[in-house]
Amino acid sequence: MAKATKKQALGRGLSALLKDPATDIKSVEDKNAEKLVGNIVDLDLDSIEMNPNQPRTSFNEETLRELASSIKELGVIQPITVRKLDFNKYQLVSGERRFRASKLIGLTTIPSYIRIANDQESLEMALVENIQRQDLDPIEIALSYQRLIEEIQVTQEALSDRVGKNRSTVANYLRLLKLDPIVQTGMRDGFISMGHGRALINVENPEDQLDIYEKILSNSLSVRETEALVRNFKKPSEKRSKSPSVTPHFANKGSRELSDLLDSKVTVKANTKGKGQVVVPFKNEEDFQRILNLIKREK
Repeated sequence: MAKATKKQALGRGLSALLKDPATDIKSVEDKNAEKLVGNIVDLDLDSIEMNPNQPRTSFNEETLRELASSIKELGVIQPITVRKLDFNKYQLVSGERRFRASKLIGLTTIPSYIRIANDQESLEMALVENIQRQDLDPIEIALSYQRLIEEIQVTQEALSDRVGKNRSTVANYLRLLKLDPIVQTGMRDGFISMGHGRALINVENPEDQLDIYEKILSNSLSVRETEALVRNFKKPSEKRSKSPSVTPHFANKGSRELSDLLDSKVTVKANTKGKGQVVVPFKNEEDFQRILNLIKREK
């Protein structure tokens, strides 16, 4: 408890400074800004609003209560990060679980890092810092990656540098967003793992994905078992696509007879029911007329 108290005590003088309108700090160039940015400051919880760009969308109530109990005993060990909006008005950048847990136990202030940033910078900070968390589910991470690419306009390669991950890792997360929404929800709720999801990506048809997803749940399949199921699922279609069509005997015999009769390489195609077509190639108009005369003569 002493450690937490010491941390919070660092910002008490600055907290008073921030509540004085005459010394309101609005940019990094203002007087005393260097004392504010990068330091821990005690802020009123009521002066902090939620971030609409927060990439995290769900919170486990049980773990939130556990965190609240820890904060009650030890204090907020790791400060939250906020950005300054106006006089005594801030917006949460990262640390929403700590923020919620602190409110849950009735705290009125919370130790905070203050940043002065525009909306774009705030979004990037929120996304990058939240991606580093250990308790985000794979879909939340994938959505954060996707938002960084679309809204901050970075490539996968640049994104991998910013978040400290291999490009292949980033790509694997992004591929999860191709899964059927029901499968994505199952991953977010912990019914299946990222490994299951990566196996299901290889099944293109959403209905087929859902069929296999149901089998995973009903049979409690492991990732390896799921991978084997997907491989076996794909094999029949691959064999069907590669198997050559069988031309009936009458069509083969007839194509040879017509070729001899018309002195041209005639092709006869037919299915097992006997339905098909006859293709008679010709070199030019004169050759076409020759073939036509032969057919008329046979009549």
